[in-house]
Amino acid sequence: MHANITGWGKCLPPAVLSNQDLTTFLDTSDEWISSRSGIKERRISHVSTASLGVLASKRALAAAGLQAGEIDLLILCTACPDTLIPNAASFVQKEIGADNAAVFDLNAACTGFVYGLSVATAMIKTGVMKKALVVGADRIPCFIDYSMRDVAVLFGDGAGAVVLEASEEECGLLAEKLGCDGEARDVLAARDSGTVRERFAGIDGYFDVNFEGQEIFKRAVKGMGSAVSSVLEQRQLKAEDIDLLIPHQANIRIIETLMKRLGTPADKVVVNIEKYGNTSAATVPIALCEALEQGRIKPGDTLLTAAFGAGLTWGAGIIKWGDRVTPLQECNEALPPCEKTALELLQPWIDGCKAAAAAKTA
Repeated sequence: MHANITGWGKCLPPAVLSNQDLTTFLDTSDEWISSRSGIKERRISHVSTASLGVLASKRALAAAGLQAGEIDLLILCTACPDTLIPNAASFVQKEIGADNAAVFDLNAACTGFVYGLSVATAMIKTGVMKKALVVGADRIPCFIDYSMRDVAVLFGDGAGAVVLEASEEECGLLAEKLGCDGEARDVLAARDSGTVRERFAGIDGYFDVNFEGQEIFKRAVKGMGSAVSSVLEQRQLKAEDIDLLIPHQANIRIIETLMKRLGTPADKVVVNIEKYGNTSAATVPIALCEALEQGRIKPGDTLLTAAFGAGLTWGAGIIKWGDRVTPLQECNEALPPCEKTALELLQPWIDGCKAAAAAKTA
């Protein structure tokens, strides 16, 4: 058995935070941000992480022509669950009506979707499940210290989802390599975001974020490069055999380094970081959806995806696309209207981070 990708959908909140908006409270510029990251704008959500995942899921189910009740497994890949107890995946299950599905959250940070795709594929291959829904959804801006220029400019909100169905045809995820560089787990971390956080201490809502950009870059390139080499070797493929590269959208320089290492031309790489920034576990499924919408994926194409994230997790996969590249149905639902600008949505966080920074220096 194989796990064919039969449905896909994305959800991007409407409020746009531009580089110019960031200059209103940070010492930065559009040129500084775009030249270092490739980002021009990103989205800020007025709804919860799971709510973004709900709409992406409904759109993926419509594309597959399935009802939610037919889904056996639902994995919500996120580092930003709205609740830890119960898991956020149970909210997605309730809202879409996937009453027959086993559900759980999976946190591999930005590599989450690649991990989730691997897990769901394995469960279908064993015959335990027949239809799975894998969702990548994150709201990393919730954790950001908006007094830190290097970090505040990078992240945005979004969600993407795919439906997997058991198939006798050789398609779907055919090779994967997952890993983690735990020795460097602290170079990218919201260090007080779990039960280590002391209750009733400090400024509520502020997270101590550590982001060592150069070290992250070095280890990201090494981890993704190693994973990519592994999956190509597993399938006895060369880089030129890949029809489309769909990398994690973290930083344009990391993407360009991976392209150079593989010798992949720009017309065979999906890059949308300029519009959305880094949406963490959502970047790969959002990019996949846009590639399909733009007609860049053809039946039988060989796709390569690679990602890295906090942990430092990393992974890559070879996907052979199936026969269908257009949705069977369309989902006409939308998010509730947003009455605030992105800056207005962020203002409480900006003010809180400024207050925390002032308290630390007092």
